Amino acid sequence: MAREPAKYRVVLVTVASAEEAGRLAQALVGERLAACVNIVGPIRSIYRWQGRVEDGTEHLLIAKTREDLVEALAGRVRELHSYEVPEVLSLPVAYGWPPYLAWVEAETRHES
Repeated sequence: MAREPAKYRVVLVTVASAEEAGRLAQALVGERLAACVNIVGPIRSIYRWQGRVEDGTEHLLIAKTREDLVEALAGRVRELHSYEVPEVLSLPVAYGWPPYLAWVEAETRHES
């Protein structure tokens, strides 16, 4: 079966700490909402929040998933996240190595 890159997504999520990053990543992979989550950080984030420019440290999650799971993944992030308005950005995959996309497909399928 040919893999269509457009049906796969990379989802970016920032969190306040390494501990929160690990907890969210474990949940997303454990629940098969993502095949893999990379944790990058700490990173420096400068952003506007409630009328002020903030400068803080965060960790970035990079989740690999299927397009049809993005809403469920985002919902789970909202349930577990410490922020009032968590960042959840889904980016389409323009190209993916077919064996890797097959792996993402297999690891995000619920076993029957």
